[in-house]
Parts: sequence; C-alpha cells; structure tokens
Amino acid sequence: MNHIEVKSELPPNFEELKKAANRTSNWRERLDAVEELGQWNSSPTINVLMHVMKGDAVYTVQEAAFHELRKFGEDVQLPPRKKGDLIKGATKILVRIKKSLPEGHTYEEFKEKLKKTRSDLYDTYEGEKGADFDKWLENAWASLTIR
Repeated sequence: MNHIEVKSELPPNFEELKKAANRTSNWRERLDAVEELGQWNSSPTINVLMHVMKGDAVYTVQEAAFHELRKFGEDVQLPPRKKGDLIKGATKILVRIKKSLPEGHTYEEFKEKLKKTRSDLYDTYEGEKGADFDKWLENAWASLTIR
C-alpha cells in the first residue's frame, strides 16, 4: 500500500472542497472531496469530514469520510446504513413526476424527467443503489399508483 503524506495545514482549495462535500446533486464529487480532504489533517477538514460521515445520504460517501477520519486517529463509529427513504418524501416526489407526464409515457421519459427536475434525488439513489439503480427505479416507476 502506498503511503500518502498527510499534511496538517488547510488545503489551498478548502472552501471549494467544502462546497463539493456538500453538493447534494453529485455524490461522486462529494466522494472526491472527502478523499482530497483526507490528505489534510486539520480541525476544519475534520469538521467537514464529520459532517459528511454523519449526514451524507449516500452510504459510500459516509464510509469514505469514516475511513479518512480513522486514518487521522479520530475515535469515530460508522453510522448505520439508512433504512427507508434516503430523501424525505421520495415516494411522493416520484408519484408527482409520474403524474406530470402524459399517460402512456415510457420509463425512459420518467427517468429523464426525474434527472432534470430532482437531480438530488436521482443522484442520491444512483449512488446508493449502484449497478441496481435502473432495476430499482424501473420497479419503483412501475409500482407507483396514480389516482
């Protein structure tokens, strides 16, 4: 395993990394920010990593923050994986999107509208479900009932 030197000052792009770590519509950017912050052992970077570890909607990002904090010697516990909706009211949001589309619309049209109108929800579930995302979303779409 190659050893990465951990620096004790702030990264020059700290504010940018802090924003990226909180960007709800892009879990990959949050993951990259966590990994970069993990190279800088300072109080402000630890605070950002703690926030991400405790509150990120995508478990992969939470785990990455946990590992970076452990690397710094922080006494932290990995939070349990969330059960139920990762985003509050996700099912209602999906129903609203389905209702907004014309009758007989395709799954692809539904997926595209979700991606455009609620990129945060789309991104969170894509990050959490990984390779099973399309299967999950299509099943959710098919099972949504509209009155």
